[in-house]
Amino acid sequence: MAQPLPPLVLASASPRRLELLAQVGVTPDAVLPADIDETPLRGELARPLVLRLARGKAAAAAPQRPDAVVLGADTVVAVGRRILGKPADADEARRMLGLLSGRAHRVLTGVAVIAPGGRTASRVSETRLHFKRLTPGETDAYVAGEEWRGAAGGYRIQGRAGAFVRDLHGSFTGVVGLPLYETLALLGGVGWRA
Repeated sequence: MAQPLPPLVLASASPRRLELLAQVGVTPDAVLPADIDETPLRGELARPLVLRLARGKAAAAAPQRPDAVVLGADTVVAVGRRILGKPADADEARRMLGLLSGRAHRVLTGVAVIAPGGRTASRVSETRLHFKRLTPGETDAYVAGEEWRGAAGGYRIQGRAGAFVRDLHGSFTGVVGLPLYETLALLGGVGWRA
């Protein structure tokens, strides 16, 4: 007789992460958003940052549910060494879109899981994208539509910003906020199967 799977806890308030999990038939047993400081450390690069934040979110939620597999994730946009998180306001969103206009950038999503007993696993998904050159009117219309709110780099690829992407190499779901291939592989690695 097969052992029952432990509960799955998502340590994120992101509705997009819930939607992505649902897309592959996974419904977390609980959602426990982790409130951690997401400020990059001095000199910290994008890859170590998303890995640290994903691990930190999972670790913050794990004590609340020691019986569960806890899943944490974090996404940032990087242009060279510059890290773009979530814009605080419309002006910052406009500046971010101006920086991305006509340029290549990377979207990195760190994923971490903690199993009952403390076994951990993590990895980073990196996707390279190239935006078309945005006109001032396109930027203004996008910012006015408010899709930038709560979105790393000030855009949502699954929304109207999808029309800005000339090239994409990597994980589309990673850009949305949770790379499904990597996430399911990590969960399987700690014994949780969808």
